[in-house]
Amino acid sequence: MVKIYDLSVPTEDSPSEPLPLKVEHKGHEASLPIMELLLGGKKDDMADGLGWADDAVSLGAHAGTHVDAPWHYSPTSEGRKARTIDEMPLEWFYHDGVVLDFRYKPQGSGISTEDVKNALKKINYSLKPWDIVFIQTGADKLWGKPEYFSAGCGMTEDSTLWLIDQGCRVMGIDAWGWDRPFAAIKEEFDRTHDKNLIWTAHKAGIKKEYCHIEKLANLDKLPRPFGFRVACFPVKLTGGSAGWTRVAAIFDQ
Repeated sequence: MVKIYDLSVPTEDSPSEPLPLKVEHKGHEASLPIMELLLGGKKDDMADGLGWADDAVSLGAHAGTHVDAPWHYSPTSEGRKARTIDEMPLEWFYHDGVVLDFRYKPQGSGISTEDVKNALKKINYSLKPWDIVFIQTGADKLWGKPEYFSAGCGMTEDSTLWLIDQGCRVMGIDAWGWDRPFAAIKEEFDRTHDKNLIWTAHKAGIKKEYCHIEKLANLDKLPRPFGFRVACFPVKLTGGSAGWTRVAAIFDQ
């Protein structure tokens, strides 16, 4: 037996989603004309006078919990064309997981390599190749509110590259984005006009190929920070810069 924890936010029209997202739920009666057409019958021919329920969804590939592909970061990765989400090997997305807790970090701050090393030391864990590393900021507790967009801290180029160097190819965060929140980046950019401040953690993927997951949730509900498997297979969106995913942490009972 296993215990499975859902680490995904819902895919829904939410104040936490600043980009357009629309879900239309269609009841069992709405499909009757289609059923009549397909079956060559009439409503009265249906045993209960009902068809199937259906839904229509309009959303971007980065809505809800999703895996970013190298193509999202840049046209190139490691000197060649960056891979899209449908090109990523499924073997990347089922491995041991570990949670690193950075809820103590100020909102908008960056997570350094030293921060990551200290977090690992705190839980007495040594990374191994293919570990899936989850960054806990606590931002998910604001899901459903506009404040979610600017909540939490974020990764930096150096800390992202360090994780890749340890053999990690998939990592994730419980905030809106992998980098520091846009509000924090904008504030610093307005002061310095330094272009190198923008999206630095994402752009680590130009130098070294990796995927990250954005909008995780419920990391605080896990009984321990490691000793579990992660399944986070992305939807096979042809040519996609990302793929939606239902992330699960799997513990042996």
